[in-house]
Amino acid sequence: MDLLSLIEVRPEVRGGKPSFVGTRITVYDVLEYLAGGMSSEEIVADFPELTGDHVGAALEFAARREHRLAAPA
Repeated sequence: MDLLSLIEVRPEVRGGKPSFVGTRITVYDVLEYLAGGMSSEEIVADFPELTGDHVGAALEFAARREHRLAAPA
């Protein structure tokens, strides 16, 4: 499964920030929770519409974005 298929950008939702399909939860929300020390299990418990795959998709999204930013022009 392509984890990034769980992420979409809708201009009318959260200012067009990448969010999880069918939710208003952004990738950045999940990344901030992880950075704040929450585990994947805690995030899923707090947001039942998410799964561990969603958390993995947030990490993959961040890794790909970082890779693009770090790549030489």
